[in-house]
Amino acid sequence: MLNRNRRELFADIGKGMIAASVGTAFASDLGFGTAFAADEPTRLTFGDLDPLVNFLQETPPDKLVAAVVAKLKSGTELKQLVAAAALTNARAFGGEDYIGFHTLMALAPAYQMSQEEKDTAKKPLAVLKVLHRNSARLKDFGPAKETLKPVKPSKLATDRGSGEQLRDAARKADLNAAEATFAAICASGKAEDALNELMVEVDDATEVHRVVLVSRAWDLTRFVGTERAATMLRQSVHYCVKVEANANQAKYNAAIREQLPKLLDQYKLVGTKPGVKSADDKWVLQFAETIFKSDAAQSSDAVAAALAEGFSADAIGEALSLAANQLILRDEGRPKSWVSAGKPEGSIHGDSIGVHSCDTIHAWRNLASVGDRRTQVTSLILAGYQVGRDRTQRTEFTKWDPYPRTEHSEKVKGLPADSLLKELDTAIRAKDQVQAAAITARIGAEKPTTAKDVFGLFRGFAISEDGALHAEKYYATATDEFARARSAFKWRQLIALARVTASAYGYAAPAHKEACELLKG
Repeated sequence: MLNRNRRELFADIGKGMIAASVGTAFASDLGFGTAFAADEPTRLTFGDLDPLVNFLQETPPDKLVAAVVAKLKSGTELKQLVAAAALTNARAFGGEDYIGFHTLMALAPAYQMSQEEKDTAKKPLAVLKVLHRNSARLKDFGPAKETLKPVKPSKLATDRGSGEQLRDAARKADLNAAEATFAAICASGKAEDALNELMVEVDDATEVHRVVLVSRAWDLTRFVGTERAATMLRQSVHYCVKVEANANQAKYNAAIREQLPKLLDQYKLVGTKPGVKSADDKWVLQFAETIFKSDAAQSSDAVAAALAEGFSADAIGEALSLAANQLILRDEGRPKSWVSAGKPEGSIHGDSIGVHSCDTIHAWRNLASVGDRRTQVTSLILAGYQVGRDRTQRTEFTKWDPYPRTEHSEKVKGLPADSLLKELDTAIRAKDQVQAAAITARIGAEKPTTAKDVFGLFRGFAISEDGALHAEKYYATATDEFARARSAFKWRQLIALARVTASAYGYAAPAHKEACELLKG
């Protein structure tokens, strides 16, 4: 417009100068203000997605499903809703709220589940479930809750790596300094560069939420665009700083903080080219057993040695996945002392050691595949450390045999071959982990080409049941690892998913029935 006043003119000039100095891709995402202090923005905004973001933030859970279905029927795309939900969640919770960040981590997996659904009318169900969870958590705090605010970048030192500067600020539990440092990192390069520098901070510890959050946040850039990657990744800065404020964290993570740089130096892994050495099934299985039987220090050293020997990241990653998978296959279930609401004695769903470990290794593998060489090697080394640490939480893991055991398989031998899928459905509804695992193993041995049908059955339950915040993530983990695995090991992922699915049955997801009825109309 030609008749702008002097203040508006200088405000626009100020915006342009900031964008030019820090890069247009991240300028709006970080919420940089204008040249006038009075004009500094007080909240993050997201351009064309703002109306949808605000709609999701302001609509109460008892009205959300009907309102979202109406939007879908009027032409709003499911992918747009996932993008808006990710931004709504990030702005509100910022990686600091347990239910909040679990909800964010479920968004991309829920969309993946929707794309696998053949029935068009049912496609939105998985996403609607997570949107309702998001809305319910927002109601707990009130729609005005906003953790992420606009932030200005600090000036990075030139004598140290920017990732190290971010890590130093996090170790001091200085959120303002960490935020300003990360803003400067985002402003000085591409989204991929920001991820790699952030990983220097994330690598400071091995813990499921720390790792899965950054992996799923990066995955959500497919929905929100890399220009909004800073908003997604900033959540990990908040998470890591808040964790560091716990005085016990430095002591708990001291061993890996000392060991990781030693391994990188000892095996001369940074700056080297990725390995291309192939591995046969025997090597992968033996390496998985080595990882499973070792403690955290031994496992991480074994991974570093394999990397130095030139084995490919895929081969090492598959072995790590198989080792974590054993923590589900062997688990005798939650002891009485660990029982909580929706997770009874004997259950293995939700935040069980095995589900957590599988989700974590899956996240480390994803980060290894998208990051630079440093991120690749540190991610795999830390994945090895994670499995070793997880396994030693219960010494019985090495004594327990994996499911299905011989006696379990014998019990399902007499079932008619053409009724196995129906029998599997019955076993899940009976919460019979033993029967579900045995039937799934038999299907894998006799009808391996029916994997899609088995996944379809499990997906339905992952949507209809609450899942204790982990159903969507773990379903995506099992699906991805099945796709990556060589044929000799694929069905181990489905057997583990069978156990988790049977364990989680009987706790209906809120608003699922309402969503089914609305989508019929």
